[in-house]
Amino acid sequence: MIAWRWLGLGLLAAGALCISACRTTTPLIAMHSAAPPGAFFHLTPLRPVAELLPIALAANPPREPGPFRPTALTELAVLDPTIKLDIRYATNRNFLSTPIYSQARAFLQRPAAEALVRVQRALALEGYGLLVHDAYRPWYVTKIFWDATAPENHKFVADPEHGSRHNRGCAVDLTLYDLKTGDVVPMPSLYDEMSERAYPHYEGGSEVLRRHRDLLRRYMEAEGFAVYEYEWWHFDYQDWQSYAIGNMRFEDVLLP
Repeated sequence: MIAWRWLGLGLLAAGALCISACRTTTPLIAMHSAAPPGAFFHLTPLRPVAELLPIALAANPPREPGPFRPTALTELAVLDPTIKLDIRYATNRNFLSTPIYSQARAFLQRPAAEALVRVQRALALEGYGLLVHDAYRPWYVTKIFWDATAPENHKFVADPEHGSRHNRGCAVDLTLYDLKTGDVVPMPSLYDEMSERAYPHYEGGSEVLRRHRDLLRRYMEAEGFAVYEYEWWHFDYQDWQSYAIGNMRFEDVLLP
């Protein structure tokens, strides 16, 4: 479990907290507050990403019996440009503080992508839009995440022996933005934060933050998505079992 510790007498007086996970050094905001703009969760990987990358690329995804539907990855920015992208793994603003993707793009299997567009249109009536952090994720990236993360936090990353629903093109990490201002809507935790604040049933924080989180969940569930039990931002599409694990890099994805 995540352990909380005081950072020192000066910070103790200010009520600041630090999350300790895999030698994490990211300072976090008070439990009732929203994160400051630009904040992101990060940790020190068990091994450098530069060492893990060639190992992951040389490995093979698990074999599955099938049968599976044909892959029909669809680019979200093409399907609906009003869905904003903030692909953290194409930057150093992610939990490994290292770019993992070579391109800032987001793909989902066609039925999941079309369902997400319906969520976007419904949320617009409430004054909100969707901001996507990640969608289809090649299997080798899942292996990097697993190997970089300490075992006590493995519930926040998928086991490569089974593959991720991201690998199947049927999972999406996302949040809300305000249509009027374009600002990201505050939530109870940072994206990819490995703490109980990330749980979709977390009862701490302010009522406003929880209301934002629950609004996102309500609209996503209405279109066939289910939230992951440890991450309010992660949603799996209902037909994820119908698609095989994918390992294509973004530049190799063949669009319909």
